[in-house]
Amino acid sequence: MGRGRLPARLGLACGLLLLLPGGWGGLGSRGTATRGPWEEERGPVAEGGPWGRARYEAVKKHLGAVGALSKQYWQYLACKVWQEHCDEEEDEQPSPSPGWSLPLVGQDYLEILSAWYCSFGKCCKTGDCRIINNLTGLEADLNGQLHGQHLAKEVVVQAVQRFLQSPRPEKALVLSFHGWSGTGKNFVARMVASHLYRDGLKSECVRVFISLLHFPHHKYVDSYKAQLKKQISETVQLCRQSLFIFDEAEKLHFGLLDAIKPFMARYDSKGQVDYQRSIFLFLSNLGGNTINEVALDFWRAGRAREEISMEFLEQRLRLELQEPEESGYACSLLLKENLIDFFVPFLPLEYHHVKLCARDAFLARGLPYTEAALDDVARMMVFVPKEEKLFSAQGCKSVSQRINYFLP
Repeated sequence: MGRGRLPARLGLACGLLLLLPGGWGGLGSRGTATRGPWEEERGPVAEGGPWGRARYEAVKKHLGAVGALSKQYWQYLACKVWQEHCDEEEDEQPSPSPGWSLPLVGQDYLEILSAWYCSFGKCCKTGDCRIINNLTGLEADLNGQLHGQHLAKEVVVQAVQRFLQSPRPEKALVLSFHGWSGTGKNFVARMVASHLYRDGLKSECVRVFISLLHFPHHKYVDSYKAQLKKQISETVQLCRQSLFIFDEAEKLHFGLLDAIKPFMARYDSKGQVDYQRSIFLFLSNLGGNTINEVALDFWRAGRAREEISMEFLEQRLRLELQEPEESGYACSLLLKENLIDFFVPFLPLEYHHVKLCARDAFLARGLPYTEAALDDVARMMVFVPKEEKLFSAQGCKSVSQRINYFLP
């Protein structure tokens, strides 16, 4: 047992005493005052007569039952929280007393206690105990905090939900985010991590790779490939459900993308590590121009951006991504072998979307705001095209920094 666990375990052990039934002079199951083991009809207790001997035997039996039950509680908690003593057979434990069965008394409280302990730190050998898969929270936060992205909300929620609810997926889930900078790609990726894992991006089940930071030199691509394969394999071995995020995917060398192809392809994993429960997110600025052109065409035609359908936009997006360019992403086997399950388009943000982002920034810092202040922040952004000035060139990026200009 590590030193860090000792205080925590002592505190939990003390807490368990509160769960023990019976209590001395406490309340019975019907709310009436119960007698303590020494409180029976008056008799020659002090003289050590037969009543005193009987009371002594009763107390001895009672304390023995308490000790046996406490041991069961402790072993149950140790198994739930630290995976210790799980192999001890229940039938080898002495039965404390009729009516004192662990499943009937206190087990619900121990479930709550173990969950509470695990909320503060790692409590199992793998990262799986930190998986929460809060799909309801993910959908609610996307609806409330992601502005102007009806397609991204719909695709991400449905894709992740169906994947996690599938008893045996055929392959890993691969989502490809596309759009201008500042439209919400990183925001959604962080939100997915925070709602699937208790520790969010800090989880041992989540790995984030940034092209120019982690793989800056193409001449070392072979070394990068070996390191990348190793990190993915180790993460999946630790966590059956893993999340891998690749930011600036368009700047990845195509050799790196092809190297991770086996982790995303359909294959029989019998006797091997199961990669089919993994989720891959690729974030890219590629396709942003096509997405913006579609949004602009709808606006010029007097149609609402919410009328843009996934079927219509995905066809245009695929055509742009498949054009021969220097981009490693376009040249990779991800597109050629249809390993991407869903393309997620992020539309350009308009003036009122930027105001909503400014409002969220004020609220996140607990600061008051006015409509005039939100307008001032939005007007500081650059809008394009030159004639219409319709879309924010930076999306909502840097909005949180700009509100500093309006603070007293």
